[in-house]
Amino acid sequence: MISVDLTKQIKAENYKLLTGSIVPRPIAFVTSLSETGIINAAPFSYFNLVSSNPPLVSVSVERSVNGSKHTAHNINQQKEFVIHVVDQNNVEKVNRTAASLPATESEIDFVQLTTVSSEKISVPGIKEARIRFECVLKQSIDLSDQNNGCDLMIGEIVQMHIAQSVYAGGKIDIDALKPVSRLAGSNYAMIGDTFTLKRPK
Repeated sequence: MISVDLTKQIKAENYKLLTGSIVPRPIAFVTSLSETGIINAAPFSYFNLVSSNPPLVSVSVERSVNGSKHTAHNINQQKEFVIHVVDQNNVEKVNRTAASLPATESEIDFVQLTTVSSEKISVPGIKEARIRFECVLKQSIDLSDQNNGCDLMIGEIVQMHIAQSVYAGGKIDIDALKPVSRLAGSNYAMIGDTFTLKRPK
C-alpha cells in the first residue's frame, strides 16, 4: 500500500491522484449572468446532490491564479444560476466551453448553443440540455487561502426541467438520458454495466 501525504505535494500532483480516485464524477454545466448581462457557461465535475428535501446541490469552483472564476463571481453577485446535466448529445460542446474566454465574451456564443428563458430566475438555461435545474444561491463558502482553494456554492433548486424523452413514470430513464461523467485527465465515461443491491431494512 502506497501512503501519500497530500500536504507535502504540489497542487498538480494532488489533482492527478484525487481526480483519478474519485470517479466517476457527474458534470454540472453551469450558466450564470454577469453584471453586464453576459451569459457565462462552464462545466464543473466537483458537483453533487446535497439534499432532496430541501432540494440542494453543490458545485465547487476551484480558483485560478487570478482568484475566483467568472462562474463563482457571477453567482455570488446575482445569487442565481442554472445547472444542466451533461449527456452524450452535448458533451463535446460543453467541453469546449472550458476554454479561457474574457468575461466580456459568452461561451454560449462561442460554441453555438441555444439559450432558453428560465421560469423563476433571470439566468437563462441551455435548450440542448435535456435536464436542467434553476437554482438560487443558498450558501457560498469561501474555502480559499489567498489564490488557492475554491468557492463552494450550495444552490436550492426552485424549478426543474425534464425532456419528455428521458421521463418515464415519475422517474428519469437513465438509458435514454445517456449521462456523461468525468474521469481523470481528458477522459470521460458513460453508463456501463449496472447491478442491483437491495438495502437492508
